[in-house]
Amino acid sequence: MQDEKQLQPEEFEREPVPASHWKSWKSFLGMYAGEHAAGTEFVIGPLFLTAGVSAFDLIIGLLLGNFLAVLSWRFLTAEIAVKNRLTLYFQLEKICGKNLVKIYDLANGVLFCFLAGSMITVSATAVGIPFGMRMPQLTDTMPNGPTWVVIVLVLGALFTFIAAKGFHSVSKAANFMSPVIVLGFLLAGFAALRQLDVHSFSDFWNIWGEGTEPFPGQIKYTFWHVVIWSWFCNAAMHIGMSDLSVFRYAKSPNAGWTTAAGMYVGHYMAWISAALLYAAYMKTPDAIAVLASGAAPPVAPGPLAANAIGFLGIITVILAGWTTANPTIYRSGLAFQAIMPKASTFWVTVIAGTLATFAGLFPAFAMKLLDFVAVYGFILAPVGAIIVFEHFFAAKFGITKNYAERSGISFNLAVLSAWAFSGVLFYFVSKSQGVFLSFLTLPAWLMCGLLYLLFSKWTQKKME
Repeated sequence: MQDEKQLQPEEFEREPVPASHWKSWKSFLGMYAGEHAAGTEFVIGPLFLTAGVSAFDLIIGLLLGNFLAVLSWRFLTAEIAVKNRLTLYFQLEKICGKNLVKIYDLANGVLFCFLAGSMITVSATAVGIPFGMRMPQLTDTMPNGPTWVVIVLVLGALFTFIAAKGFHSVSKAANFMSPVIVLGFLLAGFAALRQLDVHSFSDFWNIWGEGTEPFPGQIKYTFWHVVIWSWFCNAAMHIGMSDLSVFRYAKSPNAGWTTAAGMYVGHYMAWISAALLYAAYMKTPDAIAVLASGAAPPVAPGPLAANAIGFLGIITVILAGWTTANPTIYRSGLAFQAIMPKASTFWVTVIAGTLATFAGLFPAFAMKLLDFVAVYGFILAPVGAIIVFEHFFAAKFGITKNYAERSGISFNLAVLSAWAFSGVLFYFVSKSQGVFLSFLTLPAWLMCGLLYLLFSKWTQKKME
């Protein structure tokens, strides 16, 4: 017990990280490269192809969208993190109050569980190959058989056990698996190019060409769909400020540039490699037969990778889902523990893993990953605007920083009002006008930040 107490301050959960624990940019480079070349990439790449993107839309759109994400990390997240050196949760508690933060923690924890569940689904598509398991279709929402259920439950239990053992186990597993995953993506991409008989850049470009009609149940992606979606697929992490908890250890805001490793190894190379896998798979007799029936070939990462590089592809998919599910379940457990501070870390992580495993039984979370990630960022990103706008504009608006802490309130109504109003308004616009939700993440973020300043100006003055 004494040893545990001695180790606790090293996390600096409720204090700024001291200079003795600051880390150089090299500490962040490998982490971002590994975290963003993961299980999600095996699903997202093929889904871009099912959305009928053209070569220009995909290749140039991803270049621009990922660059905008890097800029967001560098000039917003890393800038504020190095200035305050606090976790997201503690920073929000100072602004929002302890009771309001619990609402955010609950939303964050549940959404993390759904994301982890989709990664259990990804790994299950690889484990199921030797058992002849029927793979989930793009339109599947429910479990498709007992084999699927058993495999998901076993994988969920394994991933949850590793996550519940703590950050050291999660980090150790990721460091061991990440090089294999990156290598697997590269080899799979080259193998797919060979299967597609690509011998020149024009051959490569013509895989997408001018684009096609989207598959049934998918929407047509244009250049701006690709740009905006790739910018905001990690909106919760950068403009949503979740990675304050990471960059608070950085010596300089320039560490934010290391996110480019994740964006261009994972969200560029890996997405395109996964899209190539799907393009190659659509040339197989099985896929041709599905297309002939008027349905869409399944976007099942296991068979796609196995079709390209055999057993190594199966291993890559299992590990890719594993390395994403582990830290996601761990983060979800931390969010739940903030709500139940007296509960042990182990058991709240088990609760998170159980919920993630239950979500993994339903293929819809993985098959609709583009839509889910858009919703995830849309819900959580505006909370980051509260921190950003207060950091840069509090003095100009004449409002008090960290008002909940200084006034002793536990529920800052200005925060909840700004978050709820902006979210409800733009979600209604998306549904009523048929606007792609990711197009509205930035407007919702900007409105939330501005409303927070205006509401704070009024409420703080009224409460003086």
